[in-house]
Amino acid sequence: MDKYECLVCGYIYNPEEGDPDSGVSAGTAFEDLPDEWVCPVCGAGKDQFEKV
Repeated sequence: MDKYECLVCGYIYNPEEGDPDSGVSAGTAFEDLPDEWVCPVCGAGKDQFEKV
């Protein structure tokens, strides 16, 4: 699974870790994140992320 970087703050979404603070389980691909999910660091939307 691909990692994605927030273009605003540099946070890396790693699907192997998920985002447990936001209720996203480990193993969740970026494409499978809910549309309303935002960067846990700066609050940017999914459209502000780019594959790395």
